[in-house]
Amino acid sequence: MDIKQLLIQYWGYSNFRPKQEEIIQSVLEGKDTLALLPTGGGKSITYQIPAMKMEGLCLVITPLIALMKDQVANLKKRKIEAIAIYSGMNSYETEVAWNQCTHGTAKFLYLSPERLSSPNFINRLPQLKINLIAVDEAHCISQWGYDFRPSYLNISELRQYLPKVPVLALTATATRDVVKDIQDKLHFKKHNVIWQTFNRSNLVYFVSFEEDKRGTLLRMMNKQQGSGIVYVRSRRNTAEIATFLVKNSISATHYHAGLNSTERDRRQMDWMNGEVRVMVATNAFGMGIDKPDVRFVVHLDLPDNLEAYFQEAGRAGRDQQKAFAVLMWEKADILELQNYFEISYPPLDTIKNVYQALGNYYRLAVGSGKGETYDFDLIDFSNHYNFQSKIAYSSLKFLERQAYIILNEGVHSPTMIKIRMNGNDLYKFQVANSRYDVFIKFLLRTYSGLFDGFVRISLSQIAKAFNSEAKQVHLMLESLNKLEVIDYQPEKTKPQLTYLEERLPLNDLRISPEVYKNRKAVARNRIKSVIDYTTSANKCRNQLLLAYFGDEIGARCGKCDVCLRRNKAALSELEFDNVVAQVKPILSAKHLAVDELLNEANWDDIDNLLAAVSWLRDNDKIREDEQNRLYWNTRKT
Repeated sequence: MDIKQLLIQYWGYSNFRPKQEEIIQSVLEGKDTLALLPTGGGKSITYQIPAMKMEGLCLVITPLIALMKDQVANLKKRKIEAIAIYSGMNSYETEVAWNQCTHGTAKFLYLSPERLSSPNFINRLPQLKINLIAVDEAHCISQWGYDFRPSYLNISELRQYLPKVPVLALTATATRDVVKDIQDKLHFKKHNVIWQTFNRSNLVYFVSFEEDKRGTLLRMMNKQQGSGIVYVRSRRNTAEIATFLVKNSISATHYHAGLNSTERDRRQMDWMNGEVRVMVATNAFGMGIDKPDVRFVVHLDLPDNLEAYFQEAGRAGRDQQKAFAVLMWEKADILELQNYFEISYPPLDTIKNVYQALGNYYRLAVGSGKGETYDFDLIDFSNHYNFQSKIAYSSLKFLERQAYIILNEGVHSPTMIKIRMNGNDLYKFQVANSRYDVFIKFLLRTYSGLFDGFVRISLSQIAKAFNSEAKQVHLMLESLNKLEVIDYQPEKTKPQLTYLEERLPLNDLRISPEVYKNRKAVARNRIKSVIDYTTSANKCRNQLLLAYFGDEIGARCGKCDVCLRRNKAALSELEFDNVVAQVKPILSAKHLAVDELLNEANWDDIDNLLAAVSWLRDNDKIREDEQNRLYWNTRKT
């Protein structure tokens, strides 16, 4: 079956999106390939179709559990067997998953990068007939990228075991330096980039200075039709903004990582299905979201970097219809962003203190804990050791970037049990322990397969049958677990923390001051890029974003806030740029009256010159001193 037939049969599309077919053909030819497709460009199909075309199993490496589960669910809907193995799964579930990959019909195995260095994976690798290594979120492998994860560096080690297997690296956001770094770090046999322009011609970028953000947001919602996303920085603000919108007759809900996974899933589905119009969220929302008819994405707070902003804004207009990406700001936001940046890089002594406290929090002995996963409650941890929660979180994220630990978002894992004893031993236990007899009989009658493996159960259903409470059922199951009658896996909804290395003595915790300094400098440059983008008043927004990613285009978009204001000057881009090229050096050197400027500029078309100067004054590029003389505002870019 050719690739077009696969696309039609399994995905129901008659045509590929731009660059998809070229990427697929490159992979089928056995070439290492880096694919840069914008958010919503259909990255997953570029590895799924060649994997279906070839014999064997596609190994997909991705950092987010929620994204893994979403991809596996989507493939299974299409009758394609896929498996995900991630932290938080019990040993039985993991064993079953591995068996499906080695002896079953699985076509896709989703793994987190941390798993690649585990002996369990390395030992099984010869049994896995891998046809392709797909690396999602490939920018995570670069120390110059905005979301560097050291565990991604383990991917290159696979190449010694799978020398003939091609690598397909995928990302939606990468600067030129990161593009080169990804290919080097993944040991590409030959550099090979397939790049779809980052230009989203249907997306209109607006940046607006607003002192009344909520009022402006409400007016925009009433004017603009369709669904949308509103991004804010704090969890508290998600609820406050959503409540404000609902009180003003706008259907809205909110989303952040502090909600349990069941509640997050429910709210996400309500929004996806159109039951709720607006999702107000932190940056925890959006990865893997593919809602085509999002008409607007609004940022009420400044993003941490332009890579994240571009991805989040790019969730609008995936149906190729006109959509808006709006960023509102005020002067306090720039100070807040700079303060947030400083908090994100706590002093090295603070990071070490947090590491020490974490080991004490879980009562881990030095030398133990490697590979262990624990529920993690940031607020409880911070309160317990008197840390500011933001500083504690930033310290943990830095430890994550140093590959000591990893923090995963909360993913729902249902309550599960299996019986450890064989039938005869269980019968003897029931006879000798009559207080458990009725309870065990109920479990055996209600849930089949308990001797074969883990089975999902409902505490509320059991509690209702015994006219009891779920808490009492939990205690009964814990008691049977301690007696080694059953294995009991309680429901999990909290974020998970995994130790990638054993707990070290504090003196052995290696955090290079030079690495710390370099990382902070790179992050500071990203903050500066956000501020420059936000405060710029005479450069097309689209051109600014594309230039950041090294994707230059000639003409300005003509639709963003800057272009619309400049259009009022009735000048072509070339005419305007020529005026600026003449006027800027003159007014940067000295203050001049309008007539003096006209004489010194020596410009033939006085009307055009005055129109351009008027626009530059309106947009604070040119100012007037106390004697009404003009000068260039050097504080504006």
